[in-house]
Amino acid sequence: MPDDRSVHLELGRDELVLRGRYEVLSIANDVLVALWFVAGSILFFWESTTTIGTWFFLAGSVELLIRPAIRLTRKIHLTRRHGSGLDSGGEY
Repeated sequence: MPDDRSVHLELGRDELVLRGRYEVLSIANDVLVALWFVAGSILFFWESTTTIGTWFFLAGSVELLIRPAIRLTRKIHLTRRHGSGLDSGGEY
């Protein structure tokens, strides 16, 4: 049974449950990475928008650096809270 800190999203008859802020942060970060790279790729089709496309690729690359920072912060938080960096959750 999920705790009160879980995020519940109703999708028709289904429900998506995201447990913990680190999982939510990781998923949001991954979505942002995809959006930056898709937008950058589309902007590369026209020479007039190549520069902004390059900036979008840079933003996506920075987001890729944020992912391990989220994982490290989560591991440190779990270590402080539970005395061990290990838990039953997946890698975010």
